[in-house]
Amino acid sequence: MDEVSDHQAIRSFLSTIHVGDLCNGVATEITRSHGVAVTLDGFPAKPLGSVGPLDLPWGRPRTEAVELGQRIIAEVTAVDLDKGHVRLSMAATENPELWTFLKRLDRGEILSGTIAAIESFGVFVALDDGPDHPVFPGVGFITIPELSWHRFEAASDVVQVGERVSCEFLQFDTWNGEARLSLRATQPDPFQAFADGLAVGRTLRGTVTKLLPFGAFVQVADGIEGLIHLEELAWTPVKTPGDVIQVGDEVSVVVTSLDREWRRLALSRRQVTASTGEPSRPQH
Repeated sequence: MDEVSDHQAIRSFLSTIHVGDLCNGVATEITRSHGVAVTLDGFPAKPLGSVGPLDLPWGRPRTEAVELGQRIIAEVTAVDLDKGHVRLSMAATENPELWTFLKRLDRGEILSGTIAAIESFGVFVALDDGPDHPVFPGVGFITIPELSWHRFEAASDVVQVGERVSCEFLQFDTWNGEARLSLRATQPDPFQAFADGLAVGRTLRGTVTKLLPFGAFVQVADGIEGLIHLEELAWTPVKTPGDVIQVGDEVSVVVTSLDREWRRLALSRRQVTASTGEPSRPQH
């Protein structure tokens, strides 16, 4: 079979497979980094399926989860016709109650639960109506950015273990078998309210909160920060923001652009100094 007809045969076969289907096959290759390659029933020519390391059965060492030549049944989580590949999950078929619960959730749905654990990378939520997760403290998970619209140092500044929360469902994370949630989506976005009364060219007063190689962040209202790019810090060339300002400085800035969709506020300090004669660095 030549390359073109081989590709056509693969596409034809995979076009009959859909996300959520159960597929049977044989484990034909096992690697530590890529998981298990699977030759699917109905297409013995080459392995078209793969079970990634996170999609192997949970609760067992990866090296013992599957044996070479073992027959497996797994749920389809993705189909790529162009690459001729099917992503499979054995974790799904071994945890049908969990997968059934997660698949019936709709984006935007409000789910309630209790904070089960707080980690540096996010927060686990035990959902009221959800089953227990076989690996994690809760079926729900909130990433750090989705906790609050406001700046905070640690997740524990926003929520505490045992606290009751209501969150918006964002998506079914098939890699981890969890419901990705947003706590901040249930709260008013302070940026949109702030932007309602703002126009480009307006002068604001704020506090420098962070210095980076490319500029400085300034808090101009509660929960609202804008960025002064390096070239907008002063009329004279500036190598680093620390040459002209420091964290904690009170500065005047001009709004140069406003992006509601991406919640971005661009500011200029040099435009203020040009019109008011303000020194390039606040005097203390």
